[in-house]
Amino acid sequence: MTAQSILIIIALYFLVLIGISFLTGKEDSNDVFFRAKRQAPWYLVAFGMIGASLSGITFISVPGWVETQGFAYLQMVLGFVVGYFVIAYVLLPLYYKMNLTSIYQYLEERFGNTTHKTGSVLFLVARIAGASLRLFLVAGVMQLLIFDELHVPFAITVAITILLIWIYTFKGGIKTIIWTDTLQTAFMLIALVISMYLIAKNLNWSLGDLVSHVKNSPHSKIFHFEDYNAGNYFWKQFLAGVFIAVAMTGLDQGMMQKNLTVKNLKDSQKNMRWFSIALLFVNLLFLSLGVLLLAYAAHNHIDLKALNISGDQIFPYLAVKTELGIAAAIFFILGLIAAAYSSADSSMTAITTSFSLDILQIDKKYPPERQKKIRKLVHIGISIFFILILILYKAVITDKSIINSIFKFAGYTYGPLLGLFTFGLFTKYKVKDKLVPLIVIISPILTYFIAILPEKMGWQYRFSFELLLINAGLTFLGLWLIRKK
Repeated sequence: MTAQSILIIIALYFLVLIGISFLTGKEDSNDVFFRAKRQAPWYLVAFGMIGASLSGITFISVPGWVETQGFAYLQMVLGFVVGYFVIAYVLLPLYYKMNLTSIYQYLEERFGNTTHKTGSVLFLVARIAGASLRLFLVAGVMQLLIFDELHVPFAITVAITILLIWIYTFKGGIKTIIWTDTLQTAFMLIALVISMYLIAKNLNWSLGDLVSHVKNSPHSKIFHFEDYNAGNYFWKQFLAGVFIAVAMTGLDQGMMQKNLTVKNLKDSQKNMRWFSIALLFVNLLFLSLGVLLLAYAAHNHIDLKALNISGDQIFPYLAVKTELGIAAAIFFILGLIAAAYSSADSSMTAITTSFSLDILQIDKKYPPERQKKIRKLVHIGISIFFILILILYKAVITDKSIINSIFKFAGYTYGPLLGLFTFGLFTKYKVKDKLVPLIVIISPILTYFIAILPEKMGWQYRFSFELLLINAGLTFLGLWLIRKK
């Protein structure tokens, strides 16, 4: 498949997104951009959130992870499901009761203005890092498949990537994203199923053969109770999954902003229930795809190690660079773009929302028309910043499994947020508001030293995603120490 033909597919795809943007973005107001006037159907939000949660990272990294980790990731996904029910019945009632647009406005009500801004800055750092890592992965694949052949520099690739997102979100914001995410989730799931079908067809497998091979594969082991020192030990990953879901979804403006577009709490909770069940099933399919990709490579005598292909590179290489077929390449490209942009567009909109309402506080300081102008300038500024940070990543990132990088980084950024909200919800204490930034700086630093301690001391134990809990616990303890009587 040539670079030019892939480029045509991408262009047609974005024409569809821009068409949706034209239909949904006719009313240009902050209420539409930030909250979709709270008129979004819950089932559209639930379906679209699948794509936003999975992103290009899941589309590429999870199948690639099977090579070394098997189905162990599903232990964490089971934790996600529990975490989503916590969000539905603990956090969402609070957000609806307070009629929030930015969820970090709760921190101002509970603790004070400094804590409010501290929480929003934590989110901004976490979201910018996570969203840019996801975009970096997809931009890298696009560079490999298209732009290297056309001799286009990586900087131009990322500029085009961000510009396209800005074009279809700059007016309709979250209202447009609810509809585009629905389309993009559909494309991603279709690409997943078609990829599995084409591999099975190449291997002359029936559906029963496919299920049997996945079930009996040595890569399909899910539960690991053998060694509590290992990073894939069940209770480590399950509990980390619970709190990662609460932190990276329930305390994340991007994910909660979509939930808060639903007209009432009951429908929003219904959205979270169905979303959690669907996400478990979809992740199981992605892991199964990973097993099939390895089986396809072995059957066709493709030596991935000799080709230096591993991790995030396995799915792109086998889909586009082998004899799997033109349909596999087309659907891989569509699925990848859909998965990547369904996460990236909501990230940029959420960052714009949080910066405008939490940092600049435009809703308190300016009249409506001025608020709209400032929001548009912030959106442009965020887009430019993303371009610069993606170019920086190109020079410094070497990890071939970026999903690991995202979850590790989340432990340091979402941990303090989890500590702040937990302290607010489960105690009645006020704190010395001005000292909160000091606590959320010290906690991640202490967490880092705790993380490297086993290696320095020669212990067998290795910390994994449970660092999120340690960081949150240290933040909670710090807030306890600066509480007011």
